[in-house]
Amino acid sequence: MTGDQDIDQENDDILNDSTRREDKFREETTPSEEKNAQNHYGTPQKAVQNKRILAAVLAIVLGAFGIHKFILGYTKEGIILLVITLVLGALTCGVAGWAMSVVGIIEGIMYLTKSDDEFYRIYQVGHKPWF
Repeated sequence: MTGDQDIDQENDDILNDSTRREDKFREETTPSEEKNAQNHYGTPQKAVQNKRILAAVLAIVLGAFGIHKFILGYTKEGIILLVITLVLGALTCGVAGWAMSVVGIIEGIMYLTKSDDEFYRIYQVGHKPWF
């Protein structure tokens, strides 16, 4: 029996050593931010920053079509910009489209001048659709 006990003891030692090495590896490879991470509710995530920049660029480039409004979840306002640009733009030989482009440029600049927290609070949580 002592032979079997010795083998069992060796297996336990190998298993414990393997577990210790695995834990040490995890400790060494886990980023320090992840180790000390706390969940802060109400703070914007990385996607919010990307949405802010995306909405701003689309507002400046394609603002007349209201694409930036759709990105932010303002469907009604996006449809309003699109209809004004297409319908009134056709009736006014594009003047309404140019006016909506100016609106888009102004909104795009406003999005870019806001901090991530401010943008999140005003446009994501507060749902402020215009200016």
